[in-house]
Amino acid sequence: MTSIDDIRENFELLDDWDDRYRYVIELGRTLEPMPEAEHSAENKVQGCVSQVWLQKLVERDGGAPILRYRGDSDAHIVRGLVAIVLALYSGRTPQQILETDAISVFNEFGFRDHLTPQRSNGLRSMVERIKTDAREALAEAS
Repeated sequence: MTSIDDIRENFELLDDWDDRYRYVIELGRTLEPMPEAEHSAENKVQGCVSQVWLQKLVERDGGAPILRYRGDSDAHIVRGLVAIVLALYSGRTPQQILETDAISVFNEFGFRDHLTPQRSNGLRSMVERIKTDAREALAEAS
C-alpha cells in the first residue's frame, strides 16, 4: 500500500486535476483484493452514493490493538479514495486514528473544490466508520 506521505508528494507534483483524478484511480488499482464474501451488509459503508465496503481486521499482540482495513468500491474514483483513506488509517492504533484529521488532509489535496458533494459525503462516511471502529476498540480495551 502506498503511504500517505507518498500520496502527498505525488499530489504536489500533479498540477492538473485530470492528472490527479487519474492518479486517484491508479491508487484504487493498488488496493489489496477484498474477498467477495466480505462485500457484505456488515462491511458496507452507509452514506456513500457508490457502494463502499470496509473490512476491519484487529491485531492484538499485548499492546494497543492495531486496526487494519481492506476496502473496495464499485466505482473507480471511489476505490482510489478508499485507498487514500486506508493509507491514512490502516495499520494504526485506535488512539492514532482518533488523532488523525482526515478532513484537513482532504482539503490539502483540494478535494473540497474538486469532488462532488456526494463524493465528499462518502469520504466523511468512510472516516466516521473508521473512527467509530477506533472508539469501540478503545472501549473494549479498557
